[in-house]
Amino acid sequence: MVRSAATPRVSNHAAIEFETALTRSMGTPEMYHFTALVTCLAILFYFFTSIAVSKARAKFGVKVPATSGNPDFERVFRVQMNTLEWMPIFLPSLWLFAIYISDPGAAVLGLVWIAGRILYLIGYSEAAAKRGRGFGIQAAAATILWVGALGAIVWRLAHA
Repeated sequence: MVRSAATPRVSNHAAIEFETALTRSMGTPEMYHFTALVTCLAILFYFFTSIAVSKARAKFGVKVPATSGNPDFERVFRVQMNTLEWMPIFLPSLWLFAIYISDPGAAVLGLVWIAGRILYLIGYSEAAAKRGRGFGIQAAAATILWVGALGAIVWRLAHA
């Protein structure tokens, strides 16, 4: 590239600072890497439960489209369905918490939610009565995410 006398030389550092200031002024959102990673892990966990249902169908002889008939299969199936039922509560709450409060905080609570789901899976796979602890942990994490996000949104609206 040929520079004319009129073309100013800009250091790489200055160019990066200018680009950063420009994107901030244009309202480009920050990146939420931790929350994105936890979202991928939650989806991976759900995928795992889907595979578990497929394996349980074969193991217990439950043909599609049946969802009942063997109590051991039904518990595996309910883990998947209950996880699916919680995803529309968990994921928006996770992201709203990340946006309005903290990306790392949302990620930590998201990991707690996933840990609760894993405990739920382990407990429920053994017996329906053993699902409570995992359910309580994931429900508490989702509730904290939702209440925190709602509180932060209301607070910002009140102080805008």
